[in-house]
Amino acid sequence: MIPLESKLEASEKEFTEVRSMLEEHQFSLGGSWDYDHGFFDRSLDEAHLVWLRMPFAVINGAIDDESQDLDAKIRLGKPFVLKHVYNEGLDKEAHANTMGGLMNQFQEPLDPDDKVEDKWVKQAKDVLAEVEGRLLH
Repeated sequence: MIPLESKLEASEKEFTEVRSMLEEHQFSLGGSWDYDHGFFDRSLDEAHLVWLRMPFAVINGAIDDESQDLDAKIRLGKPFVLKHVYNEGLDKEAHANTMGGLMNQFQEPLDPDDKVEDKWVKQAKDVLAEVEGRLLH
């Protein structure tokens, strides 16, 4: 993981405004969001291994996926670039769950925080500069 300097860090904006603008720049709301925090993610490569991630914290209101009326205000955190390298195929050490008898067939990442090459850091900074230009004006 490589933290990036950004003029957006600590800025406070309406959640819907930020989400809408970031979606125009190929970001999506990361799957690990909660009512009081989350991440906007953008893949930087075709294999979806390298990501630009923009964390945020909810400072007023809440994020609720069942409501279209989102009045949350968020504070953006320090963006960062990360790279995940995953095993391909089935897990040879899969085990049965005690409740369902289902197999856990997906492997853990080989390296959840792999080295990020300079070209990805540069690309992330370029994307961040575009986003800063839009969100700060």
